[in-house]
Parts: sequence; structure tokens; C-alpha cells
Amino acid sequence: MTTISLPKTLTFAVALALSGCAKSYLVLLEDHDGSTGKVIFSGAGNETVVEQAGYGATLDNNSKTVFKVEQEKINKDFGRALASEPVLPEIFLLYFETGGTKLTAESAALIPKIVETAGKHPAADISVIGHTDTVGDAGKNEKLANERAVQVSRLFDPSKLDVKEIAVTSHGEKNLLIKTGDEISEPRNRRVEVTIR
Repeated sequence: MTTISLPKTLTFAVALALSGCAKSYLVLLEDHDGSTGKVIFSGAGNETVVEQAGYGATLDNNSKTVFKVEQEKINKDFGRALASEPVLPEIFLLYFETGGTKLTAESAALIPKIVETAGKHPAADISVIGHTDTVGDAGKNEKLANERAVQVSRLFDPSKLDVKEIAVTSHGEKNLLIKTGDEISEPRNRRVEVTIR
């Protein structure tokens, strides 16, 4: 019996059963963050480890041989499967001047990139969450955080982007990025979080 063990993080590996005289094999690929896990085949008194991206092992027999798989072959054998992989969610933080809905200059400069990113996600599901710092009345901060979130949500024009849903939420002065006491002006808490899935 052959067992395959994966380390604590899920390793992105693909396997293919080819018909005819071709062999079934597994090839290890790099994760999106650039890391590579490993696959361990053990059984019948032997153990084979694949732990380098671009290397594979046959699945057809008990004698596992590790071999290099050229990118061209990976694309040929696994291209359709790899192309169907969903786009990973992306998160952006936009910061605001105190007491209003004006973005900081650095955050305003991110707007084109955020809109471009939304355009790369088919049927985008976008979450826009507004926040404030703890200066002022909590009720007014709830309203201000909502105004910020609504303003940012208007960037995602459904007539120009493939948008499935835009969810706008206000957390006011709750869920602070930087924990502070009341009446503390903290620029990193005056933000809108945009998550694009």
C-alpha cells in the first residue's frame, strides 16, 4: 500500500492519469506565495520524497522515481486544470484624513490599481468596510465610516466591471486596526478595507 503524506500546509500538487502507454504522475508546483511543500510516498519498506517545484514522481507502481518535469510538459498535461484555478482574493486598505471622506494622497494613488484588480476577477464579489478612529461620538463615527465605504464602493462601476456583488458595511470605531482608548486620533484606524474575490 502506498500512502501520500502532506505537511501541515497544503501543497499544490497536480496528478494526471493519462490513457494509453503514458504513465500517471504527480508534479509539485510552487504555491502562490512562492513556497513549496512536499509529497512523501511511503510503502513496501521504501520512501520517496518530492520536495522541489517542477519535480514529479510516477504513480503507477511501488517503485517511485523522482524526475524533473519541464514547464512545457506541465502546461501540456495540466494546462486546463491550472487555468481553472480561481483568482485569489486581494485586500486593500485605504486611509482617510481625519474627520471626513478625503483619502490620503497615498491611498488616492492606489485607486487605479484597485479598479484594475477588480477587473481581473470574473464575477467579482467585493466587500467594502468603513472604519474610523475613536475621536468623536460613536454614532457619528458609524455614519462617517459608512460614508467612506459608500464613497469607495462607487469606484466599482458595474457597467464597466464584471461585478457580482458589492457589500458595503460600517464598523465605525469598532474593530480597530490599532487598539486605542477613546478619543485617540490614530491614522491607521481611519480606513476602508476593500476585499476583492
